[in-house]
Amino acid sequence: MKKIEDIVSLCKRRGFVFPGSDIFGGMAGTWDFGPLGVILKRNIMNEWWKYFVEERDDIYGVDAAILMNPRTWVASGHTETFADPLVECKECKSRFRADKIAEGITESVTSEEFLATHTKCPVCGKENWGPIRKFNMMFLTHVGAVLPDDDSKLAESHVAYLRPETAQGIFTNYKNVLDTFYPDLPFGLAQQGKAFRNEISPRDFILRDRECSQMEVEYFVRPSEWEKQFETIRLLQHDFLENRMGLNPNEIHEYEVPEEDRAHYSKCTVDFMFDYPNGEEELMGLAYRTDFDLMNIQRESGKSMEYRDKVTGECFVPHIIEPSIGVERLFLAVFSTAYTEDELNGEKRVVLKLPENLAPYKYCVSPLLKNKPELMSKAKEVYALLRKKYKNVTWDDSGNIGKRYRKQDEIGTPRCVVIDFDTLEDNTVTIRDRDTAEQIRKPIEEL
Repeated sequence: MKKIEDIVSLCKRRGFVFPGSDIFGGMAGTWDFGPLGVILKRNIMNEWWKYFVEERDDIYGVDAAILMNPRTWVASGHTETFADPLVECKECKSRFRADKIAEGITESVTSEEFLATHTKCPVCGKENWGPIRKFNMMFLTHVGAVLPDDDSKLAESHVAYLRPETAQGIFTNYKNVLDTFYPDLPFGLAQQGKAFRNEISPRDFILRDRECSQMEVEYFVRPSEWEKQFETIRLLQHDFLENRMGLNPNEIHEYEVPEEDRAHYSKCTVDFMFDYPNGEEELMGLAYRTDFDLMNIQRESGKSMEYRDKVTGECFVPHIIEPSIGVERLFLAVFSTAYTEDELNGEKRVVLKLPENLAPYKYCVSPLLKNKPELMSKAKEVYALLRKKYKNVTWDDSGNIGKRYRKQDEIGTPRCVVIDFDTLEDNTVTIRDRDTAEQIRKPIEEL
């Protein structure tokens, strides 16, 4: 049985993920990606970009600014509705997201419904709660030269927010792309980037944090075709998650979100849930946003968001289907799927069975002995050859060969290449497979 504690330990021990600003005691809901974590994260993001942008003719990329005109968030509804149910313990003053500490309730929970669950405070164990309050999760900041003693009206005029989602940067650029590219419907705009949510109680490692990376597509369709396009994209998500990310289809579950729990913009939402080591949690969402966003932008900006059909001349505001996924959530799903404990030669082994397209290193090159100059020289030659061809190749000459294998197993390197004395004679090397530990010999030119 996989434990989240083991995964967190491996992430820190091998340089995948560290607690944010750990040297100063950390900061809740923030995480730093180490040397191997950065590569794995980039591989995941690059694979998503290839699948949804580079391998298609109907999706274009954008990269919008994190800081946006605050009218953006008025138009989108975030200023009024982007809130979670906050509850405070009257005894110890700890604050929590109500629907995450009580069973059988949703985000729309009332004070009476929460109190009826008789939930005890996770900190002090008492049952003495204040009323449910709505807590807006956007991070507020000020743009420009605003001083602490400035009057409230001046400070208010400089208010901005760190974006809580990347989607609005896509919607505000919809007209720019329409005017410059004039694509045929249906078409999509894709973006990857940072989003910030002031979570009441961040938890579960990188699953629920305050700063995350998102990958989103906003797919613009004719209103009459939304159901057909929604189904097509739903199947694409499964294909991507299972065949590009290597997730087990038996651990992916669809949940159609009921109306009372859907986001304010959505007419239909399917959440893709995943069996993480600490339980089933949302991995990604697929939402039918109708024309909610474009119509709000049209109303707030006074500029037309209509699309003119190239053949019929018909004008209408497209509807939108949005597949959205958090990179950190996908990272943890990939990592926990790959995390394996088995036995090798009677010893327990931890191996990270990452898909080859995601593994931080494709090969590890080692000399059998580091104190033999002729082996070191040949190994360096092979390393340079593979590095030029595959880029992400690592070198390891520390400890004995068995310890090197264990280390590479833990970080997910698919193959270890060992240069030994036979290599000097016949130009062949030993290649050891990560998953099976089987070893074969191959000529260097066939690597």
